[in-house]
Formats: sequence, structure tokens, C-alpha cells
Amino acid sequence: MTNWQEVDTYAKEWIKEAGERIKKSFSTELVISTKSNKNDLVTQIDKSTEEYLIAQINHVFPSHRILGEEGISETLDNLKGIVWIIDPIDGTMNFVHMQRDFAISIGIYEDGIGKIGLIYDVVAGELYHVFKGNGVYMNETPLLPLAEVKVEEAIIGLNATWVTENKRIDPSLLSPLVKEARGTRSFGSACLELAYIAAGRMDAYITLRLSPWDYAAGKIMIEELGGKVTTLRNESLSLLGQQSFFASKPGLHDELLSKYLLNGAW
Repeated sequence: MTNWQEVDTYAKEWIKEAGERIKKSFSTELVISTKSNKNDLVTQIDKSTEEYLIAQINHVFPSHRILGEEGISETLDNLKGIVWIIDPIDGTMNFVHMQRDFAISIGIYEDGIGKIGLIYDVVAGELYHVFKGNGVYMNETPLLPLAEVKVEEAIIGLNATWVTENKRIDPSLLSPLVKEARGTRSFGSACLELAYIAAGRMDAYITLRLSPWDYAAGKIMIEELGGKVTTLRNESLSLLGQQSFFASKPGLHDELLSKYLLNGAW
């Protein structure tokens, strides 16, 4: 039987150590390359951080499987057993340009069910963490269950890409939401935006394309606090590929779906 308390303890130790390694890299010259497009950046620090985490997991928990953003781990076609889903630096553009507003994200699942989620804002020193059934914390501070909010009072995470000319959707689909909401934000790190929903700093996050390592940890946190996480079509997430993504506080999730999202060609 898996000792989940032991897994949780090791995961927290490793994510903090990975954060220290990243901070020590601030004075080194970055080797920057691109992946899918000119704005999809990766550095040697992304890769070395993922390598460090994979090495620790493989050493202590050799039977566990790993899905990582940088492709250093194995390719998975299922979530059987215990799977660590890792984003070594979520917000690489922020890391490159500002050395802040990026995070390490680790979601740990058993047979597709989220057990442990960690999001570490390295520069701010904020570790958001959840052990399923035991609440969500920011460092040692417990986070409150998510309260319902109306769209006109909501701060929504939404990239300007989706309300300007783009290749995926008609920008007019989401512009009414931008007008009605109290405000929109885009921090450049999906996992941080999910952590901010858990902490009550934001109310929802919407994007047309997101990968499992971006949301694996945040999904567990938001659901633990009573929020909802689905695709923009109100479908369950697969955790094995890119898809649309929608997370929000309770009540607001249904309101946004019915008024703005379910009729969209996502």
C-alpha cells in the first residue's frame, strides 16, 4: 500500500530544492530555444529542473511513472498506477524576461485520480499544496472553501489572444464576457492562475489550449475547495493531451458556461 504521507513529504522537499536550484541559476547565462513557436520558450534550466525531479522520483519511487513537459520522461498513453505530472518551469517567458511570476508544478495521480498537488512560486516563496481530503494550503495557511461569485464581480484569467484576431476562434465570442466581468488578468503562468483561484485572488481561468502539466496540480486544489474544472464544453479533462480548459469557483462555472461558453466553437 502506498504511503501517501511519505510521497507528500518527499514531493515538498524536492520542489523546494528545485526552486533553490532555479534561484541560483539567475546569475548564469540562459540558453534559450523555441518549441512550437517563437513564444514557446525553453531553457537549459527548464530541462535541468525536470531532470533533477525525475532523478529523485526514480531513485525513491522506481515504480512510479512520470509525465513531464520537456519530454525527458517516458511517453504515456494511460494513467494507470501512480503518475507524477511535472512542469519544471511554468511561465518560462516570465522566467526569461523578468525572473519572477513563474512556478514549478507537480500533480500526483493514482489511476487518474488526483492525490497530491504542489505549485511553488519560487521567487515569492509561496508553496500552494493539497493532499486530497485534507484541504489546500499556501505555505502553512489553510485556504478557505471557494465562495460563489457573480460574473459582474469576477476577476477572470483570460489571455488577450482570444479576444483579438487569431487563427482559432472568432474573437467576438469572448468579448461580451470581458465587458461584463469586473476585470481580466493574464499572468503568463497557467498554474499560478489556478493557484490564485484557490487562494481567492481570482475567480476563473479560461483558455482554448492547455497541457496536463499546466493544470495537473491546480485541478486537484480547485476541486478540493469546491470549484469546478472542465473543458469549455463542460467535458472531463483527459490529462493526456492538449484541450480547452475552464476552471472557476462554484456557481460561476455554470453561469459562464450557459451565457458565454457552451455555444462556442471550441
